[in-house]
Amino acid sequence: MKLRGSASALVVVEGTDLHHDLIGAALALQEIVSEAGLSTARAVGLDRFTDPMPATAEADVYVLYRSSTVFDPRQQQALADLVASGKGLVALHASNLFGFGEGGLDADRTAYELIGSRYLSHGDSGSEGRFDVRIRSDHPVTRHPVTRHLDDFAIDDEYYVLEYAEDVTVLADRERPDGYTEPLVYVREHGVGRVCYSALGHDPRAWGNPGFRQLVRQAALWAAGLDDVDTVESWSTRWPLGNGRTIGDRT
Repeated sequence: MKLRGSASALVVVEGTDLHHDLIGAALALQEIVSEAGLSTARAVGLDRFTDPMPATAEADVYVLYRSSTVFDPRQQQALADLVASGKGLVALHASNLFGFGEGGLDADRTAYELIGSRYLSHGDSGSEGRFDVRIRSDHPVTRHPVTRHLDDFAIDDEYYVLEYAEDVTVLADRERPDGYTEPLVYVREHGVGRVCYSALGHDPRAWGNPGFRQLVRQAALWAAGLDDVDTVESWSTRWPLGNGRTIGDRT
């Protein structure tokens, strides 16, 4: 097994609100995706998709962390076109804030159809807490590459209630206090490109969670087209806590 040096990722952050640490997210996500064996850079702003410079045009997968109710239609279309042509997209947490700005959901329709969901609210559970992330599919061998080597895990994060499209394949969920199952992670295809969305990833408590880190690594590998079993297992599981740190007796 060797490092797939030809594949690369670009972590892109963008936002205007006061509730998300974009700088911290860029640094943490660059580290996490680099641990997956992908050459990873980071960038700010979505205009890079409308007139891609080499770092944007040559990336195999975009890892998006945005926190804004404003998404220029030209940027939406440019990103959608790139993914449709074969780029991968891993969209995290508040990247699906659609329908809250001027023009409502119609103004964000292209991005909504690309990512496949939108944030509705925090629900009745409050804005955040500790909950279990449940991986769907009982047998690890039959799981999707994004969750194949993951077990259920607990995380401290924000609660999200979503509206999502019918064509998504849900890979992980949580059980709400009212017994309803809330999707957390799903995948879909857009043109010949691959899209993975995760509602997880609000702040450093989530970014440092071993389960979250492994999930993002596997999502980036899958979205980049590197979804063979050996690649995903080798590069997604070797750094449970990042920087070579391990859990318990693991070496």
